[in-house]
Amino acid sequence: MESTIEQGFSLTVYDDYSDREIADELDRLSHLYGFRVVHLSDVTTHPSPNYRLVLQMAQTHALSQGAHLIIVESDVVVKRDTLSELYRYAGSLGSNPGLIAAVTVDDTDVINYPYLYASRIKTGVVATRKRLSFCCTLLTNTFLAAYDFSLLDPAKSWYDVFISHKATEIGFQNYLITSSRVVHRPHSSRPWKLLKYTHPVKYYWRKYIRGLDKI
Repeated sequence: MESTIEQGFSLTVYDDYSDREIADELDRLSHLYGFRVVHLSDVTTHPSPNYRLVLQMAQTHALSQGAHLIIVESDVVVKRDTLSELYRYAGSLGSNPGLIAAVTVDDTDVINYPYLYASRIKTGVVATRKRLSFCCTLLTNTFLAAYDFSLLDPAKSWYDVFISHKATEIGFQNYLITSSRVVHRPHSSRPWKLLKYTHPVKYYWRKYIRGLDKI
């Protein structure tokens, strides 16, 4: 809400079955700061994660406004100029931009997951065919109009890898902005996924036996 972006923008928080206490706090803050909250428990009975539904709702809203869509996941901290930088690149990059992502770093400004492959890239703007994450990513209005998110596979949990590859498949160019850096605290919103690093057997049991975390 404190972003230094000159263009008009609206902020929507999608609450994916948070505890009642957190949902109530989001409502209180939305009245205080003027953002919109969508409680998915009011929209669907499907259990979390509901990323497919969120993407579909966000796409519909962005297209109705003729706007780009910037996704900021809840384990990411942006700077005041992050949104304005992504918006500026959306208007200045050639080659039909589809997705434009800010690189993620830890609290010491070292590039971290999921962009470890970018550690050897010089600072700047990088056109890439590698997968982008939705940690902090702009999806251009042109791309949103070209691919309907209702076609996303409902059997999956996450779609950033698929959508970033789909963008290049249908003729768009994706970009990673290594000079625009956001702090990523992986999986802080879903602590069980930290088992991947501390108790991998438990993590993969949940992933494959219980069918969670499908990419």
